[in-house]
Amino acid sequence: MWRMLGEIRTSHGAVLVDLLLAAAVIAFTIPTTVIGHSFSLWDGTSQPVELAVGSLTAATMLLRRYTPWPAIVASVVCACLVGQTVPMVLAVFSMTAEHRTRSWTYVALALMAVYLVVDYENPYTDRIFYLSVVRALTLVYLPALVGTWVYDHRRRFNELRAGAREREESAVLEERRRIARELHDTVTHAVTGMVLNAGLIRDPVDPADIPDLAEGIEDKGVEALGELRQLLTMLRREDVPVVEAAEAVARLAEEARAAGLRVDVRLDVPPGALPPEVTHVCYRLVQEGLNNVRRHAPDSDVRITGAIERDHVDIAVVNTPSRTADGVESGTGGGVAGGGAVPGGQKAARTPPLRGAGYGLAGIRERVALLGGSLTAGPAPGGGFVLAARLPLGACGKDAALPAKRSVRG
Repeated sequence: MWRMLGEIRTSHGAVLVDLLLAAAVIAFTIPTTVIGHSFSLWDGTSQPVELAVGSLTAATMLLRRYTPWPAIVASVVCACLVGQTVPMVLAVFSMTAEHRTRSWTYVALALMAVYLVVDYENPYTDRIFYLSVVRALTLVYLPALVGTWVYDHRRRFNELRAGAREREESAVLEERRRIARELHDTVTHAVTGMVLNAGLIRDPVDPADIPDLAEGIEDKGVEALGELRQLLTMLRREDVPVVEAAEAVARLAEEARAAGLRVDVRLDVPPGALPPEVTHVCYRLVQEGLNNVRRHAPDSDVRITGAIERDHVDIAVVNTPSRTADGVESGTGGGVAGGGAVPGGQKAARTPPLRGAGYGLAGIRERVALLGGSLTAGPAPGGGFVLAARLPLGACGKDAALPAKRSVRG
């Protein structure tokens, strides 16, 4: 019982209601006792006893929400000695509304039986049995039914509220993941290029190339700021314009060639053939593939292929094996991306490959999975590395559409 008392809720509204009910019980008990306890079962009950029973019953009304049994017992005694049935109605209602148990039916039946005896044997009633039954049903079973309805309604409401909260938390978590993928794909592309160019400046280079390298760092910084602005615009807008897959891939290939890569594009995708979600994932996959080549195998040949096959589209970025400075073959690996304007094209090979955290491929894998597609990332059969995906055309992804960018020629 004390453990239950320790769990008493501190709702001011509930406490106020209980105090008012307790005061009402005392207010009804005192006049009844003073009048002459004309509704009690036993005429020999003294007024002090009736007042004590009424006061005790009123006190148990304060506990009816938390432990109903004292209120049940006290209300039955009050009905027998004082003739007050209101406490019993409140106790039965609280037992079923606040503490729904399997035994409530048996308790209600027992209370009905007790009240039938009290009501029928009371010398101040008409002693008509069916009227006693009606009063017992009204004062005992009806409050139990109402309490049961309140309990079930509250339980369903709590379940719906918990489900809505869980869905809201899941949506927030998914949105955070989506923003994290967008930040990785849009910003690291430029930032890694800045890091590579900065590394080239540290190496012994022709002094005439330093201004070009510095300009490349500046260009990539401007590009990163532009990507961030586009990302913020995309997050704030509901109607994000899209570009075609061929135009987006052509722009990426142009940037890669400017960074010194040898890129061949063979994309057979008619305009309007891909849903915006699929176009967006294709764009990010090609971007990640080119970035990894730029970071790990900058002197290799790259081929970008894409074609629609019935109900899906195949997109792939494949690079040939690369020779590092010490003659060891190298492919590409998972990591963050880059790509900066490097003077002389092949000078990018002088910078050692950067280690990535693997977030790039992980983000691509999540994007492909959201569309119900499949991803291949690993060594190519003839050497090198392949990053490819098969995406269903009927996919309805959760990601936003690809933001529109400047048109690309060639």
